[in-house]
Amino acid sequence: MEGLYAVASGVGFGLIVWGFGLARQQPVQLWSPPGSMRHLASLLTLISFVLLVAAYVPGNGIKARMHHPMVLGVMLWALAHLLSNGNIGHLVLFGSFLVWAMFDFRAARRRDRVAGTQYPRGTAGATGITVAVGVGLWMAFALWLHGLLIGVRPLG
Repeated sequence: MEGLYAVASGVGFGLIVWGFGLARQQPVQLWSPPGSMRHLASLLTLISFVLLVAAYVPGNGIKARMHHPMVLGVMLWALAHLLSNGNIGHLVLFGSFLVWAMFDFRAARRRDRVAGTQYPRGTAGATGITVAVGVGLWMAFALWLHGLLIGVRPLG
């Protein structure tokens, strides 16, 4: 059953990428964000990468405090893209991710409260590793991989 779920997820992700690629070929501009939004988007995606890494590094203080850092990272990532892009394709794709992440985070926190879930305190070492890896991945993605994979170089 897990294999079937993995295949369905892969197909769904492929359809999202394909559809967004088609939407980017004929963009419908809804608004023109000010240039300063690119700077804010860079900051939000940097934080997003750190949060994504925090979901996987054991014993870090970010996960101890935020409880569901990956979903928060998706929220910030989607918000960053909405702030810096004003066309309908971005609105549909990143708006959907933002709404999903908001509902998912709320549901996860509610589940934690009902179950009485306690998250262990994080250590400074694990938190430092989390931040360093998140910043490093963000730099690699922002400076090189985003342009290679998406075709847009957000930092130049």
